[in-house]
Amino acid sequence: MDIIYIRDLRVDAVIGIYEWERRIHQTLRFELELGADVARAAAKDAIEDTVNYKAVAKRVIALAQESRYRLVETLAERIAEVLMDEFGLGWLRLSLGKPLAVRGAQEVGVVIERGRRP
Repeated sequence: MDIIYIRDLRVDAVIGIYEWERRIHQTLRFELELGADVARAAAKDAIEDTVNYKAVAKRVIALAQESRYRLVETLAERIAEVLMDEFGLGWLRLSLGKPLAVRGAQEVGVVIERGRRP
């Protein structure tokens, strides 16, 4: 099993528990690792035989922008569920960071791992 990754994907979304957060967009930062077997795609040089990272990124962006969750945990879980289902992933690791959410910290967030690690 190999890993396809997406680093530092930034999406503006409505998220947070406070009323003022519900009225603004905040930048969220995503890091994704997707379990995949890239050997077949490499042998055939065909996108159809691998996980299309552009399609994954577009799906993450859409889900984050459409959501109105209060917790980053909820958004991360929902995105993981959708990606596992829609892209047929056996494993993923997703980090969702909320920059500047806590005074003195560059970023806070959550890391979740779903499926069987390669």
